[in-house]
Amino acid sequence: MNATETAKLQSYLQSKFNNNMLQLARRPKANDSLEVMLGSEFIGVIYKDEDEGEVSYQFHMAIIEEDLPAM
Repeated sequence: MNATETAKLQSYLQSKFNNNMLQLARRPKANDSLEVMLGSEFIGVIYKDEDEGEVSYQFHMAIIEEDLPAM
């Protein structure tokens, strides 16, 4: 993804989650996805999907059970 696209997505996520600590970073070996960072912590990946001229983005976030608070 190019720099303009990355900036638009980052701005959208920061606004949607009301959190300016969300940052997007390019992945060295992948042109169709970006890493999602919360501060210095990796939290997920955004993938770009182009199908029949339409573009969409998918945000994938894995949550490990051991990271969840005990109840």
